[in-house]
Amino acid sequence: MAIHQVTIEVGNNRSITIETGKLALLADGAVTVRQGDTIVLVAACGADPRPGLDFFPLQVDYREKFSAAGMIPGGYFKREARPSEKEILTSRMMDRPVRPLFPKGYKNDVQIQSLLLSADGENEPDVLAMLGISAALTLSSLPFEGPLGAVRVGLVDGEFVANPTQEEMTRSELDLVYAGLADKTIMIEGAADEVSEEQLRDALSFANEIVKKQIDQQNQLASVAGKEKREAKVNLIPQEVTDAVKECCGEKVKACCELGSKEERSNALAELRSEAADAIDEKLEGDPEQYASDIKKAFEELLESAIREELLENGKRVGGRGTDELREISAEVGLIPRAHGSGLFARGETQALVLVTLGSLKQSQTQDAITGGETEKKFYLHYNFPNFSVGETGRIMGPGRREIGHGALAERSVARAMPEDFPYAVRCVSEVMGSNGSTSMASICGATLALMDAGVPIKRPVAGISCGLIMEGDRKVLLTDILGSEDHYGDMDFKIAGTTDGITGFQLDLKIAGISIDLMYEAMLRNKTARLDILKTMTECIASPRDEINRFAPRIETIKIKPDKIGALIGPGGKTIRGITDEYGVEIDIEDDGSVRIYANDGDKMAKALEAVGAIVAEVEIGKIYHGLVKSVKDFGAFVEVLPGQEGLVHISELADYRVGKVEDICSNGDKVSVKVIDIDEKGRIRLSRRAALSEMEE
Repeated sequence: MAIHQVTIEVGNNRSITIETGKLALLADGAVTVRQGDTIVLVAACGADPRPGLDFFPLQVDYREKFSAAGMIPGGYFKREARPSEKEILTSRMMDRPVRPLFPKGYKNDVQIQSLLLSADGENEPDVLAMLGISAALTLSSLPFEGPLGAVRVGLVDGEFVANPTQEEMTRSELDLVYAGLADKTIMIEGAADEVSEEQLRDALSFANEIVKKQIDQQNQLASVAGKEKREAKVNLIPQEVTDAVKECCGEKVKACCELGSKEERSNALAELRSEAADAIDEKLEGDPEQYASDIKKAFEELLESAIREELLENGKRVGGRGTDELREISAEVGLIPRAHGSGLFARGETQALVLVTLGSLKQSQTQDAITGGETEKKFYLHYNFPNFSVGETGRIMGPGRREIGHGALAERSVARAMPEDFPYAVRCVSEVMGSNGSTSMASICGATLALMDAGVPIKRPVAGISCGLIMEGDRKVLLTDILGSEDHYGDMDFKIAGTTDGITGFQLDLKIAGISIDLMYEAMLRNKTARLDILKTMTECIASPRDEINRFAPRIETIKIKPDKIGALIGPGGKTIRGITDEYGVEIDIEDDGSVRIYANDGDKMAKALEAVGAIVAEVEIGKIYHGLVKSVKDFGAFVEVLPGQEGLVHISELADYRVGKVEDICSNGDKVSVKVIDIDEKGRIRLSRRAALSEMEE
């Protein structure tokens, strides 16, 4: 197979190269995508559908290997294990924009694997992998309705930058990951330093122009190296089943949707579905088991159609709200007595209980940086979604991809409001108590409440809300604060978080093949109005961070020492500092600039630890009297330790105000003596006098 490649200019003298025909030749479609010395491989394969599946089994997996950065993994096995959080988040970002571009009803297995081959520590590989999945699917025989483009946009010194370097991202006010078709957005994700809706809209337009170039080059590559597309076989429900379900349940489904609570609606729909299955079985001829599956699918389609049509024709939502109306909101703080901060946020039946814990900076979250970038996080947020939150049973296990993704969205949205110099590691844990739409946004609101309850001096409160969309041809309806059913049967879930001053986090997911930037801007303004209403309710609960941190949180004292004293404080093998922490039950953090932070839950322990640290790092002063310990005795005098690790010489002539015959007549090893510092020479040698100390003490 011949090797083909295309190059895409993205501005700032940067280019991306897509190449095919050299690696992974047995895959249905495979490419490498390169920017600088960062190279990502993406390979796509397909298989026949598995019997009985009622969903599209698309699998996307992105992995980073230490060898890409010239590193060897730690641990005994020296081998990469389960995927990291970054790998999971990148897999999700690759999956979400391509999923809507497969034919509706397509049930064939599709698997995409992406591997980081080279990491230069300067160019991020995630957007390259997103571009690579589009190119690999475009070249393959799979019925992919692309290509699409993907780009990261930063805002550096007031200018938009495409695929900024990691150094540029440290100065950027915006981190936007954008994927779309020409003039249509499919997915966005990212965070910002309170940018306006207008700035975000302009960033989308900037990204769109680069995406058009990427699409053109992929089409050019496909014209010379692409495979013929196979026919998409979709599983259709027999028309007689669809007609029978509609005849039996059409009006009753609408009545169920008008019920007030999620539980009432779910129970009524389940009962109706069961009744319909019994009634329809008698009318249809053939395999009852096959029809049972078809009846279930037909009922779901009828329910989807009913919800969408009521909105498009009458603007009528499930539960009866207006399209721009928020559900009832409540906020509460201080629920959990021993947590350092707690907040409960509820919006309708969605509830998030968030707990905050403060710890020393040693408890910051560290991560291996194969691709460079951030290696430590002082603020992190974990999101948990138990089965009871939706009134169901299921496997109880660790966090899945969805939980990690929702937690990351909430974390980056709140992180932009955290104080930069706060001397604590801060962990938020969101426990979803009830779920009926936008639990990630409720987690943001709950985290803000809990942080203020803990006394964390956040810049401004942050709130989040989701906007949905129902669109059929030229008809469309935007929905504020979507329910779970409106998310499931709708076309868009556009989450935006921010403060009164601007946007801090965002995420767009679509089930359709893109929407216009103008429509996205309209949704942003809709979200802004709702966000300000939510912030008003939250600040009525707690207007600002408490004046002091929670009484159960560790107290902190910071002292400054000379950097050359750090070694003395740490001690050989960490012995000295470990002795202090073990004896007084405190934690100590030491920075390279000599900043020493001591964390303690008890005032007496803090005072004793400060005294111990002060004694170790103190400087010997000329003219000061010390009560020292005799460390060794010589014929000419005694060496006395006046401060930990700092000794001086008391010459035999300075031991007393009379002639001393033998040093042992005055002191021995281990004796405690009072001495005065009479000189420190240019080499740091300390001269001491017992005679001068006694004379001064008598006076």
